[in-house]
Amino acid sequence: MKSGEKRSDCPISSSLDIFGDKWSLLIVRDLMLYKTRTYGDFTKSTEKIATNILANRLQILEENGIIVKLPYPDNKVKGLYKLSSKGVDLIPALIEIALWGGKYLSNSDECSPFLKEVKKNKTKFLKNIMAKLPADHEVNAE
Repeated sequence: MKSGEKRSDCPISSSLDIFGDKWSLLIVRDLMLYKTRTYGDFTKSTEKIATNILANRLQILEENGIIVKLPYPDNKVKGLYKLSSKGVDLIPALIEIALWGGKYLSNSDECSPFLKEVKKNKTKFLKNIMAKLPADHEVNAE
């Protein structure tokens, strides 16, 4: 759904219009854990996102100010994706979803190594990860 289009004024519904599919939060996860990514990096994730879906989700996230696309150094064709400060603000919610999934759905510690770190000290993990992303908080696509 494009920026500005909403089904209702409910904040949950409006948020889900942006990142309520199974791919968008995985893109945010990858940007959280790996800081910056190229289109090709996303295609190599274990979830095997189709390229047409990836292109669409990157566009939606960019249009809604969750991510920004920067020029790739020394390559005018490639783009470098990064969380905006608006996207960084999603990290605590993403961590809570990961903790819930680890508790109720799977043995996530093995497939999500960062979850072990979160379980040890969630406050410290959040502080460290959010301090690293984006150091340039002027990268805010609002």
